[in-house]
Amino acid sequence: MPLLTPACVWRMSEALVLALDERFGEPVDAYVNGAQTWLRDEGAEELTLEWRLHPVARFRKPEGVTTHELFADVALALGTGRPPIAPPHALWGGLECFCAYDDELEPVALAELATAVLGVAPDAAGLVDHDAVGDEWERTGGAVSIVDLLLAQLEQLG
Repeated sequence: MPLLTPACVWRMSEALVLALDERFGEPVDAYVNGAQTWLRDEGAEELTLEWRLHPVARFRKPEGVTTHELFADVALALGTGRPPIAPPHALWGGLECFCAYDDELEPVALAELATAVLGVAPDAAGLVDHDAVGDEWERTGGAVSIVDLLLAQLEQLG
């Protein structure tokens, strides 16, 4: 039986990047694969939520910027009306939010909290199997979209 985790997913947009920048600032961590992560204590119970921008399939880092500078560079360009080093949809498939450290919220409660915190409602929320998503991403060498896999699960399980 797979371990299912409550999660919310947003498809990538410039508005999503701007909301993340305005509400959260720079990510607390960035990965070589292009992922950008924030860990934030939220809600009355101060649950730690992980917010992760997942890279597109076959992510390639643009020249002239490190993965740790990438989000800030793109957000600054969008916020000042300049063209970014790459369009957000060419870098990230979208955003996922889930409880870190094995805390749990029902999917509806997580979606309500995430919407209140970010100011943007998710495109989908429900239960996901992170192991299956990770296995498929590893099996293909990163040639699949994590966000597409998550959305497909949410559609199928929803």
